[in-house]
Amino acid sequence: MFSGIIEAVAKVTALHREGGNLHITLSAPFADELKIDQSVAHNGVCLTVVELLPGGYTVTAIDETLQKTNLGLLKVGDEVNLERSMRPDALLDGHIVQGHVDMTATCLEVKEADGSHVFRFGYEPGEGRITVEKGSVAVNGVSLTVVNSKEDGFEVAIIPYTYEHTNFHTFKPGSVVNIEFDIIGKYITKLMKNYR
Repeated sequence: MFSGIIEAVAKVTALHREGGNLHITLSAPFADELKIDQSVAHNGVCLTVVELLPGGYTVTAIDETLQKTNLGLLKVGDEVNLERSMRPDALLDGHIVQGHVDMTATCLEVKEADGSHVFRFGYEPGEGRITVEKGSVAVNGVSLTVVNSKEDGFEVAIIPYTYEHTNFHTFKPGSVVNIEFDIIGKYITKLMKNYR
């Protein structure tokens, strides 16, 4: 489980396909603290560390993950948001993020707003794909508050710190991002459907 508070931004240093799998090697500031079999969220996707290297490590994404997320679009040199699993004694500064991305969305617009940035994202509407005004959503693993919630999209306002310390500064119209909708909203939607 994660909180959506990004610890670091990694750089992709190598990509290796093996059958339907993609082995992703990254350099990261806390790489030397990692252990084999540890879970780390990469752009919001929970992946297992499979190899340790000096100043870096490797994770493997299976075909299903590549189909549902933006990890299959990665190139060497790309920036990836990282978060290690939450400790039981840690503060929940963001919201409950499982690391199970629901789908990708497309950045439709980036606007400056008095020193901050407003990003508009769009996606294909469907069951369980809901946001609510002032609710939570994870975009590339970043816990954010929804504004202008629509059936097929939403906006988020990004403060300068988040803009500079995540890969949000690389987004432009057309950028593909990972979305994890709020788990509480997904459970309520499922319960209401069964109730009806």
